[in-house]
Amino acid sequence: MVTSAASGRSRERVVRICESAGDARALRLQLLAEIRQVVSFDAYAWLLTDPETSVGSAPLADVPCLPELPRLIRLKYLTEVNRWTTLRSAPVALLQAATGGNPSRSLLWRDLLDSYGIGDVASLVFRDRFGCWGFLDLWKSGSSARFSPAEAAYLTGIADPLTLALRRSQASAFLSGAARHAPRPGPVVLLLSPDLQVRGQTPQTQDYLRVLVPPEEDRPPIPASAYNVAAQLLAVEAGVDRNPPSARVHLSDGLWVTLRAARIGDTGPARERDIAVTIEETSPPERVALFARAFGLSARENELLGHLVSGTDTRELARRMFLSEHTVQDHLKSIFAKTSARNRRILLSRALGT
Repeated sequence: MVTSAASGRSRERVVRICESAGDARALRLQLLAEIRQVVSFDAYAWLLTDPETSVGSAPLADVPCLPELPRLIRLKYLTEVNRWTTLRSAPVALLQAATGGNPSRSLLWRDLLDSYGIGDVASLVFRDRFGCWGFLDLWKSGSSARFSPAEAAYLTGIADPLTLALRRSQASAFLSGAARHAPRPGPVVLLLSPDLQVRGQTPQTQDYLRVLVPPEEDRPPIPASAYNVAAQLLAVEAGVDRNPPSARVHLSDGLWVTLRAARIGDTGPARERDIAVTIEETSPPERVALFARAFGLSARENELLGHLVSGTDTRELARRMFLSEHTVQDHLKSIFAKTSARNRRILLSRALGT
């Protein structure tokens, strides 16, 4: 039973973990251990998302149906019940409560989770005014297993600090090292079947996937990030969601890559054609846009950053933005403070990855 005192103490520990957060993977593992002190769950899937498209980019999961991962991800994206993109009024939703005790209304539960004995799912979304930074599903096993209102209240109470911590972890990736990987020769493409089974890939693809989702020991990498982008394409085609099937994800040493999914060929029904997932270095405009969201820049600060990228000086900035030079300098100081950059050169090198 969850007591208010235990929930309160755990929330305090969650805040401390969030304030001292390191990289996103370590942060999530620490938080899961703490959440488990209050909320009973048997499996989980926690994904970082592209804040603009809400598409999963960096998964962390411990689920019993891992051998069926492509199917799990496909069904997750095609399921409308408690979809993370629709949780707007509250950050937490429970499967049993949302379906009125009839979880078969959920495609994911009906076609997969039921066979694994999952009784209830608590879904959390981590969203703020700068975008969607991730979502977490907690699974509870047993036909009569249910998440309690007290557990749901606890999860709701920690959603805000978790959201801020996830956004900060994404921001810190822009500061993580000056070394850069030279772009690899040739295209990086993964070819998937309509049900997300791997059909083929270019020689460089495994190198990228190994960094995106490090495999255990010497096992081949699992293309979970690619599955997510491809599954979003299926969701768009099914009319479940309208966000584009793309996601930006930090690879390493300040390098960001963008994954995109598209159908191959132009003959026959679209649902029967293979899906190509491309991985390429994130373009400067896309990178700057993500940088601005991750560091929580205001609309004016974001506009100013865009002008800085083009090499505009303070006087021209003021003219273009219909501001005084003094106001421009104030905005610059605010940007420097938010991004921990001491000057324009450092700011632009981090935003552009140069």
